[in-house]
Amino acid sequence: MPKMIVSIDEVVIKEVQLTKDKTTLGRRPYNDIVIDNLAVSGEHAVLQMTGSDVVLEDLNSTNGTYVNGKAVKKQQLQSGDAIEIGKYKIKFVGDNVAEDFDKTMVVKARPAASAPASRSPAGVPSGFPAGSGDSVGLGAFHAAIKVLSGAASGREVPLTKVVTTIGKPGVAVAAITRRQQGFVVHHVEGAGNPTLNGSPIGTDPIPLKSGDLIELAGTQMQFVQT
Repeated sequence: MPKMIVSIDEVVIKEVQLTKDKTTLGRRPYNDIVIDNLAVSGEHAVLQMTGSDVVLEDLNSTNGTYVNGKAVKKQQLQSGDAIEIGKYKIKFVGDNVAEDFDKTMVVKARPAASAPASRSPAGVPSGFPAGSGDSVGLGAFHAAIKVLSGAASGREVPLTKVVTTIGKPGVAVAAITRRQQGFVVHHVEGAGNPTLNGSPIGTDPIPLKSGDLIELAGTQMQFVQT
C-alpha cells in the first residue's frame, strides 16, 4: 500500500498510508493529511489514486507544491519522489517498495551524519524521547529529558541525537536540537502548542537551560543539562 512520509528538518513526524481514491492535504483539520503550518494552504493539494497509480494535484495553493524541486500543478508520482510544501518534505513510497520504518515510536531522532540511526530500546513508551544512539560529539554538553507526569513519570533519557522530536502527531510535536552552544526547542506541528516554563513555544528556536519545564500534549518534562 503506498504511503506518504512527512518530515521537517529531516525528522519524520508522521506516516500516512493512502487507502482512499482521494486523499486531501492541507492546514485545515478536515484534511486527510493535516500539516498545521501557515506556509500550507487550508486545502493545499489532493492525491488521486487509481490502482497503483497516484497523481498529485495542487489546489491553487498560495505557496505552491514542488516535486523533486520543481513546481507542479498536476503530476503522477513515482516511488521515492520528494514533495516539498513550505519547510515540509513528503516522501512518496510506492505500493511495491519495502521500507523499514519504526511505526511504534512517535518520537524520532536524527543522528550525526557519521552515526547510523538506531531503534529505541524496549520499554520506552510511545510519545517520549527514545534516548538511544551515539553521541554526536558537539562540545561537552550532556543533557536529558526527565518525564515528570504520566505513565513514564520518573524516566530520564539522555539527549544524544542531533534532533529529538517529542509529542503526539496531530496533537502537538516539538523538537529539541543539539547545537554547538547548547540546546534549543521549537514547535513543529499541532494545534496544542507546547509551553516552556508556562510560555508558549513557537516555531523559532528557544535556548534551553537546565531546569526548564516543558509541557507537551498534557505531559510535563524537565530539561536537565550538566
